[in-house]
Amino acid sequence: MKKKIKFIGALAIVLAIMLSLAACKSGDAEAEQNNVSSNEVKEEKEENQESNDIVTIKWVQVGSGMPANYDAWKANIDQYLEEKIGVHLDMEIVSWGNWDNRRSVMINTNEDYDIMFTNSGTYTSDVNLGAFLNISDLVQNKTPELYKFIPEDYWEASKVNGEIYAVPTYKDSSMTNYFIYDKELVESYDIDYTLLKELSDLTEPLTRIAQGENTSPFVLNTIGLDAVLSRYDQMSAGLPALGVRYDDESRTVVPVFEQEDIIRQLDILHEWYNAGIINSDAATLAELPTYRMAFVAQGWSKAAETTWGPQMGVDAVAEQWGETIVSNDTVRGSLSCISSSSENPEKALQLLELVNTDSYVRDALYYGLEGENFIYTDDNKVEKLNSDWTMAGYTQGTFFNVSQLVEDEFNQWDEVKELNANAKPSVLLGFTFDYSQVEDQLANCVEIFNRYKSEILTGTVDSQTQVPLMMEEMRAAGFDDLVQEAQSQVNHHFK
Repeated sequence: MKKKIKFIGALAIVLAIMLSLAACKSGDAEAEQNNVSSNEVKEEKEENQESNDIVTIKWVQVGSGMPANYDAWKANIDQYLEEKIGVHLDMEIVSWGNWDNRRSVMINTNEDYDIMFTNSGTYTSDVNLGAFLNISDLVQNKTPELYKFIPEDYWEASKVNGEIYAVPTYKDSSMTNYFIYDKELVESYDIDYTLLKELSDLTEPLTRIAQGENTSPFVLNTIGLDAVLSRYDQMSAGLPALGVRYDDESRTVVPVFEQEDIIRQLDILHEWYNAGIINSDAATLAELPTYRMAFVAQGWSKAAETTWGPQMGVDAVAEQWGETIVSNDTVRGSLSCISSSSENPEKALQLLELVNTDSYVRDALYYGLEGENFIYTDDNKVEKLNSDWTMAGYTQGTFFNVSQLVEDEFNQWDEVKELNANAKPSVLLGFTFDYSQVEDQLANCVEIFNRYKSEILTGTVDSQTQVPLMMEEMRAAGFDDLVQEAQSQVNHHFK
């Protein structure tokens, strides 16, 4: 009996040990399973956290410098953009006078930025340098709403070597120049501005104003009156001295500054400078004053009431100068390019998509900080509280989703669309000069032009003597090679 009891006891101990081991194994397996689940949750959480990270997009534009209330504006728009697309903004608004140098430094040193404003003057050359990202597939696949919104012709006009490197700004993408005046001033001198159609027509009334006000009524800065060159298609070469007149059916490539129509305009500018109509420091003045008695700008007639006048704090009037023209260059008058070194190109494009499709974002860039620069009225119009906002609206996105001003009795953007629809196309529309075979000659000629342009286009010097000197230097640097190569390509393209 004792042996049986001993056996049963031993068996019980063995069973207990076996159950204990089984329990341990079960516990280990459960713990292992728990660890796996915990790791999966942790990884998923990390992935979600990574996908929710806020990306800061640096956007570089030209304008009148950084807004005084930039920090408050940024805090407001960042909150909205964070909710919409997980983005914060870092804006750099470079002053007009510093733009050329600042842009050049950023491009040539590969400085960090995500989006940069550019235009036809440097777009093609910067693309060829590899500065901008090819977004041909990205913009269609990742931001289809943006791609659909902008007309196909504008995408075509923005292509270099068949690829898209920029988002064109869908606005007054044709070009119409206007003479703009302080309404009260021209009325006080009994000037019928509607009769002033050409530059020469302004000489007599501006002389009277200059003498009567004892100041220069037509203030220019280092850019000069480059609108005198606007009737020549520059083929996106970035050299205004080379071009084809927009209505020349023979499509003859010419030295622009040697053409009779340009010579006459430059002579007028020099006459104005000597008469004190143009300010004596024009060739060195970096920033234009907020108020100008008379000036030239690209836009539309109603902009006198909605833009030019309010910016100056006066009532303004405008009269069209020349025909409305559309060309590759006019479409490329405002482009947004993604840096080829951007770490967040998709987010940058999403931001541009939002700017072009979301009126709240568009208004913030165009008008400033709600409650400080403007307020919304009950009928969703905008009442501007001041003219302190320094960002330039044309550098950012479409005009067609900008909210109307409260005083607007009409939709000015309807006029812009009509101008676009009725614009006279350049004889070179769709053609882009491939200067890869004459790159050195072009670079040298651009450098020479930049040394002369401010003094010539402000009338500071006599163009009859300075233009021949400039052209002599350019020809020694290979200008005639540019003419020959461009003409050959034009003839081939339109054969």
